[in-house]
Amino acid sequence: MLREILAITGKPGLYKLVSRGNNMLIVESLVDGKRMPTYARDKIVALSDVSMFTDADDVALGDVLTSAGKKEGLKPVSMDPKKASNAELQAWFDEVLPNWDRDRVYPSDIRKLILWYNILVKAGVTDFTVKEEETGEEK
Repeated sequence: MLREILAITGKPGLYKLVSRGNNMLIVESLVDGKRMPTYARDKIVALSDVSMFTDADDVALGDVLTSAGKKEGLKPVSMDPKKASNAELQAWFDEVLPNWDRDRVYPSDIRKLILWYNILVKAGVTDFTVKEEETGEEK
């Protein structure tokens, strides 16, 4: 499922891939359901390609979201990430991913993670795993 969920640089929120066209993708906002085209000039990243830094190896975003879901009971995070202090964000993230790299993961990254998690849960996306067929090369 995370293969079809996209983050687009310069555009707020998350988007679901609806269709592919010539030199463009049609995406639908998970926040308000509006559809729009995105073009080759837009920087688009699938959530399945995102990872978080830890003291050992990087951890896939799907695993981090799954851990957040277990902590929050698959409900939106109660704290407002925009108003939370850096210490509150880091304390929350300590419970989600205890061995995160404190030098390379910034409070803004944790805020974005919480915002993305809340958007996904409100949109009904609660399966954050990347299935085997999603990780293979497209033919």
